[in-house]
Amino acid sequence: MKKLFLFAALIGALTSGAQDKKAEDIMKVSSESHNFGKIKQGVPVTTEFVISNISDQPLIIETVTAGCGCTTPEWGKEPVMAGGTSKIKVGFNAQAPGTFTKEIYVKLAGVTQPKIMKITGEVVDAAAFGATVKTPKAVVTPKVQASSKVKVKTTSKKTKIKSEKV
Repeated sequence: MKKLFLFAALIGALTSGAQDKKAEDIMKVSSESHNFGKIKQGVPVTTEFVISNISDQPLIIETVTAGCGCTTPEWGKEPVMAGGTSKIKVGFNAQAPGTFTKEIYVKLAGVTQPKIMKITGEVVDAAAFGATVKTPKAVVTPKVQASSKVKVKTTSKKTKIKSEKV
């Protein structure tokens, strides 16, 4: 009976230490969130989160999951050595229009609570995407001769320069 009690106490002590450990104690993330901004509907996007092992032991990423099927995480399955880094690539399929916030859960070996990272943005209807996302206009600096008059005509697609003799 004594042996059973000692064994149970030892197991309890070992597991309580693992439960107290937090992801922040053993890893650092390059950024805890990424904003994609405006995304064209139907055009998938990806980003990467860099994970750094700040402990003196190998870091094992058990799983990386997302809150829905529209977000797909990929990660290396090998341990991250002390002082080393690894990347978690996160894809988003951009099928449904509207704003979004998606959480990515990183479960580490020996840590009860997962590390949570987020991606955000706005999916814009494909037909309206060109109208809402503007590209910078070209700046044209014409060379002018003393005897010339320069007319600049700007359209939404091209800038034309017309030179006339005075």
